[in-house]
Amino acid sequence: MFKFLTNKPFIVNLIVAIVLGLLILFLVLKMLGGITKHGEYLTVPSVTGKKTEEAIKFLESKGFEVQIQDSVYVDTAKMGIVLKQLPDPNSTVKINRIIFLTVNRVTLPLVDMPSLQGKTLSYALEILKRSHLALGDTTFKADFMRGSVLRQTYKGNEITSGTKLPWGSRVDLVIGSGLADQKIMVPDLLGMTLAEAKLVLEQNGLGLAAVIADAGTKDTLAAFVFKQNPPRFTEDNQAVYIQSGQLMDLWVSPIMKVVKDSTIEIKQE
Repeated sequence: MFKFLTNKPFIVNLIVAIVLGLLILFLVLKMLGGITKHGEYLTVPSVTGKKTEEAIKFLESKGFEVQIQDSVYVDTAKMGIVLKQLPDPNSTVKINRIIFLTVNRVTLPLVDMPSLQGKTLSYALEILKRSHLALGDTTFKADFMRGSVLRQTYKGNEITSGTKLPWGSRVDLVIGSGLADQKIMVPDLLGMTLAEAKLVLEQNGLGLAAVIADAGTKDTLAAFVFKQNPPRFTEDNQAVYIQSGQLMDLWVSPIMKVVKDSTIEIKQE
């Protein structure tokens, strides 16, 4: 029954078939090796510190694929450069290996402006540092909150907490300098608009306590001051003095009731 298995032609054919099969397998593996570049390795060059576009072109010219893995911001490094690469420089990898890059951003990220009002200057500086912001100019204003932040401004405009600012922006602070012992003469605000009076008060280190407006007053800033407390002079025509940081009350009207720099109207009131 199995006599044909011992026939020489069959054995020869079997051997030939096996050899051909092995040859075909060898050729296929060889071709796959050529296609996949099996056995070919490259040394990863260092691109850290290079501009991102230049690094990508350089790696691709060396036979690597490149992907941006992450984009972060480091203020101590130049913007737009490669901060980190994976695999590491001088590693031996297979050709066509993907090189992953971590790059420094080309635009400044935005951060939230913190609330500094009422904080001491030293604490405010720490908060600014943690928020990736910097201290700009500091000005001092007479106020009982000595050493505390009264106002926070950016480019001349008061800024509220939560406002978005570019990383590293400089924030200007107004700091309370305390109440000076030296007294100043009460300024004469009669006849001024409330806006003008507020400016004079600020220049003299004084504050505004209350504004009492006559009926029919629509725009208080444009209304005219006709009474102030404390007054500039006593009933005996003696000058009245006030400390920096103290507050004044003002009465305003949509029509001018007194003439500027007049003391007669005060007595009449």
